[in-house]
Amino acid sequence: MIHPTAIISPNATVAEGVHIGAYTIIGDGVTVGAGCKFHSHVVVESNTTIGEGNEFYPFASIGARTQDLKYEGEPTSLVIGDRNVFRESVTIHRSTSKTVPTKIGNDNNFLAYAHVAHDCEVGDHCIFSNNGTIAGHVVVGDYAIISGLAGVHQFCRIGRHSIIGGCSKIVQDVPPFTIADGSPAELRGVNLVGMKRRGFNKEEVREVKNAYKAFFLDKEQNMQTPLENKTEATGLIAEIRDFIIAAEGRGVTR
Repeated sequence: MIHPTAIISPNATVAEGVHIGAYTIIGDGVTVGAGCKFHSHVVVESNTTIGEGNEFYPFASIGARTQDLKYEGEPTSLVIGDRNVFRESVTIHRSTSKTVPTKIGNDNNFLAYAHVAHDCEVGDHCIFSNNGTIAGHVVVGDYAIISGLAGVHQFCRIGRHSIIGGCSKIVQDVPPFTIADGSPAELRGVNLVGMKRRGFNKEEVREVKNAYKAFFLDKEQNMQTPLENKTEATGLIAEIRDFIIAAEGRGVTR
């Protein structure tokens, strides 16, 4: 299962049954879980932990040193979950922080040339289309889609079940369940297709539509209060409201 031209550090831990293709390099301190497949010319650098069932295509660079200019060479790390796909020339960098790694969840699909920078956190079931790029300290929620050639500014949050249009420039947080598009991006509506595909029922879709109208279309609505002047919001309405309240620094895309 290991090609004779592959180079594996004696300080790496590789589970049984892992396929490692030609000219692949597995560096010091790397841990690889069962069922992973590395096609040819993949590079995995130090202090990277990889779960089970991941697949890496040629020229992917995984766990490379952060590009953050504040980095002074201290040991940092990258943690990858299970069943992710990293297509050709994808780049995933280790963190700058010594205590908090860059994190990739489970069941994500990173298409060619996608980039995840230092100190990012990507949830589960996300799609990064070709050249989808996130800068440092970005948080991406579950089932989010970053379309081709889109770029996300550092410290932004991408809410779960949201979608970012192709070639978009994201400079503020993108709320859950929404569509953001443009340069700079603006909200274009609710991600109805995505919600339908993920099995949300009609009542949940109605909640999100109402929240979207109140928080983003009604100019007189106070975004820190629930809809209909209730003392408490519940469900998806509360999730969107709380996401807005938690925005710091860069604000929320509208």
